[in-house]
Amino acid sequence: MPETVLVVDDDREIVRLVCAYLEQAGFRASGVYNGEAALRAIRTERPDLIVLDLMLPDRDGFEIARAVRSDPAHAQLPIIMLTARVDDTDRIVGLELGADDYVSKPFNPRELVARVRAVLRRTTGAPVATQRLTSGDLVLDLDAHRVTVGGVVLELTPTEFELLALLMRNPGHAFTRTELIEQGLGYSYAGLERTVDSHIKNLRKKIERDGDAGPLIETVYGIGYRLRNL
Repeated sequence: MPETVLVVDDDREIVRLVCAYLEQAGFRASGVYNGEAALRAIRTERPDLIVLDLMLPDRDGFEIARAVRSDPAHAQLPIIMLTARVDDTDRIVGLELGADDYVSKPFNPRELVARVRAVLRRTTGAPVATQRLTSGDLVLDLDAHRVTVGGVVLELTPTEFELLALLMRNPGHAFTRTELIEQGLGYSYAGLERTVDSHIKNLRKKIERDGDAGPLIETVYGIGYRLRNL
């Protein structure tokens, strides 16, 4: 069973984005938007880790952390705090309350996912969500940051690697160019979505072999691209 992460933030777009990245990385993710909902979700969903915003509209992250740490049933639950504050005092208080890590806004969603993995590995001592993606004889190893086809290592740029990882996590799903930029690379640069076409063209040259039954990365006309289901 994949680990479950509860994301708590009153910014719904942040919750949506973080949950999407966590799910792409192999976790189960759910989101709530205030402290009371967070406490209910902790009791009912029993997540493996909480990503907790410090500034919430009803009960702040410090209060939620205190409640979690004082409850014997959940006292060992890992907590990663998010904050837009820059005061070191907040960071110190959070860590003293038992936060396992602290991430300042704005943040890179991929870095947050890496921190989730690290905290789970440190607190549970167990391996977390799978780090290897396969499609036929195409293998993408997230831990080693390596891609092979039939055992042959390919030389991919960082951008090509991230785009391929997104496609391989979601075989058969058609992504727009904007989605590939935002979800694959963690940022958007409006007006330059067509640069995705060049990255996909280069990827196809590197991962496809003579004799393949059609392109592995398919063009979905009017939308963008998808990885063919094998």
